[in-house]
Amino acid sequence: MINLAKREIEHTLGKFLVTSAGVGMLLGIVLIMIGVYRGMIIDAQVLIDDIGADLWVVQEGTLGPFAEASRVHEDLKNSIGIIEGVEKAEGITFQNMQVPTQSGLVRVMAVGYDPLGDLPAINESRLREGRTLKEEHYEMVATDKIGLKLGEKVALGRDIYTVVGITHGSVSSGGDPLIYVSLKDAQELQFLYSNARIRNDRARGIRGESSHMVNAVIAKTKEGYDVKEVANDIERWKHKSVYTYAQEKEILTKNLIERASKQIGMFTVILVVVSTIIIALIIYTMTLEKIKEISIMKLIGLPDRVIVSMIVQETLLMGILAFIAANMFAHAIYTKFPKRVVLEIPDALILFIVVLIASILASFVGVKKVLAADPREAIGG
Repeated sequence: MINLAKREIEHTLGKFLVTSAGVGMLLGIVLIMIGVYRGMIIDAQVLIDDIGADLWVVQEGTLGPFAEASRVHEDLKNSIGIIEGVEKAEGITFQNMQVPTQSGLVRVMAVGYDPLGDLPAINESRLREGRTLKEEHYEMVATDKIGLKLGEKVALGRDIYTVVGITHGSVSSGGDPLIYVSLKDAQELQFLYSNARIRNDRARGIRGESSHMVNAVIAKTKEGYDVKEVANDIERWKHKSVYTYAQEKEILTKNLIERASKQIGMFTVILVVVSTIIIALIIYTMTLEKIKEISIMKLIGLPDRVIVSMIVQETLLMGILAFIAANMFAHAIYTKFPKRVVLEIPDALILFIVVLIASILASFVGVKKVLAADPREAIGG
């Protein structure tokens, strides 16, 4: 028996492979977008995992330093540190800024922490070169993505900082690379007004804001104490919003990523639909090109189900080749993206199932044409 699908592919091999590769590139973008979403979830947790605090104390009525603006007095850490169940507490700041490099300005998040304190913000396992902060002024640790080198001098605000350490994989919840500076330097960068601003404010009768502020106070609880109970005590006595590690992670992965995930989901669905339509159009075109052969086969008595199975096989083969091309394309380019892209096998398997279903649906346009074919067309009737 003649296998029409095999014969068609042999005669139009180049067209078939190019079409499969083109659809594969679209599906590869689908994989990349899913990987971007996976990367966003991982990035959202990197910083809070590195800090490792049990409690985040922030400005009352806010969701914390990553979701909303939050400012509390630095000395709040002292009163929190003596609350029953709290082992240690430190102030911390976060600030988005532009860092000058040899290749231009790079957007980063600056983390300010007390290098002499009990809760260092740097995860030393990420350190690739140099050391962590030891001085209270003019030192910086930067992630390798920024392009700074060990010992390099960087101008920030009014001062010059020396890069004393290079980390790998340190990113903010939004995927921006991190730099670490001392808490005192970070407070100057974020809260200290310029001399011109101070003079103008004084002329207006406005007193400048204190620079002894932080964006959050982080705390570790003592062993044996319930974290939620300690958080409730701090909220009751200090009139601040307090979030546990689990709650802060939920804020980052849900509140901040939810909208982005919906947008990525919409684009993913659109690309899958477009891929299905392209496959359907190609199969329909190929079916039209061989409609006379199909009519002949129907004329000699070949059952419709046999002809239909050939069309479905051809469509499925195109879908499978497109899926293979998608994986090759995605794995070839995902490392070139500026933010983290995570390609996981379960996501690829789900996409494979979706591609198979989409291919079967796409074959219906060709199947419909086959069923409607008139055997008289074989003899010019």
